[in-house]
Amino acid sequence: MERDYYKILGVSRNASAEEIKKDYRNLARRYHPDRNPNNKEAEARFKQINEAYEVLSDAEKRARYDQLGQNYHQWRGSQGVNWSDFGGSSTFSGFGTEGSFADFLASIFGGTRARESAYRQPIRGQDVEMPIELTLEEAYSGTERTITRGNRRRTVRIPAGTRDGMRVRVEGEGEAGFAGGPNGDLYLVVSIKPHPVFEWRDDDLYTDLKLPLYTAVLGGEASVPTLNGEVKLRIPPGTQSGKLFRITGRGMPRLKQPGEYGNLYARVLIQVPTDLTGEELALFEKLASLRGRR
Repeated sequence: MERDYYKILGVSRNASAEEIKKDYRNLARRYHPDRNPNNKEAEARFKQINEAYEVLSDAEKRARYDQLGQNYHQWRGSQGVNWSDFGGSSTFSGFGTEGSFADFLASIFGGTRARESAYRQPIRGQDVEMPIELTLEEAYSGTERTITRGNRRRTVRIPAGTRDGMRVRVEGEGEAGFAGGPNGDLYLVVSIKPHPVFEWRDDDLYTDLKLPLYTAVLGGEASVPTLNGEVKLRIPPGTQSGKLFRITGRGMPRLKQPGEYGNLYARVLIQVPTDLTGEELALFEKLASLRGRR
C-alpha cells in the first residue's frame, strides 16, 4: 500500500493547508464508494486518501510525519498501542501496511458497519459554473435569470453594476453531496455584450459625441445619450475634436454602494460637412482668405 501521504493526495511537501484540503476533496469525490459501488480498488484508494488527509490536515501530526518520514508508521505503532489487543496485526501502525484506520475501528466496534462509518463521511458536492450573458442595460439596472438544474428551477437576482467576468453565487445549486454532505454551489459567470454606443471602464462610461463643425466653432448645445435618458450639454465656442466632457453620475452603478454611480465621458468627434452648396463653399473660401491675412 502506498505510504507517501503527499504522493497519495498529489500535493507537494510545501503545500498549504488549503491546497491539501482542496485536493483531498477532489480525490474523495472521485473514489467515494457511492460513485464506485463494488469497486475494491476504489475502496482501497479511498481509505488511503482518508489516511493521508487525517495526518496532513493536522499540523502536529504533519510535522511529526515530515520529521520521521517513512518511520512515522513505526513511531505511531510504538506509542503504547498494542494492535494485537484489537484483533489486528502486531505490525499494524494505526495507518500501516496491514490495514487502515477504518479497519482498526472495525476491529474494535465489530463488522462492516464501523468500517463503512469510517469512510462514508459526508462530502460536500462540487461547485459548478454556468455562463450567462447580460446586456449593458441589464448590468446597469440589474436583472433576473431563471436557472434550471435537473428538475430544479430557481430565479436568481443579478445585482446592478455586475461586472464582466464576475461570478454570482447561487447557494446549494451545484452538484449533490455524498453520504449526507451538503450540495455544492452554482456560480453564474457573467459576460457583458459589447454595446454600440457605450464603452465601460471601471465605473465610468465613454461615448462619442458627433458634433457639427458649426457648433464646435460657434458653440451651442448638444444632446448626449446616457443609459438613463438624454442630457443636454453646453458646448463652448472653439471646442476641439477629442475633447472629453464629463457628465457626473451618469456612469455605471458602483457595486454594493447603493445610489453611487460613476461618470459618463463624452468624447467630441467634429463632423465636417460633405454636401456643401456652392454658396457655402464660397463662404468657407472667404473665411480661409480672411484668416490668411492674419
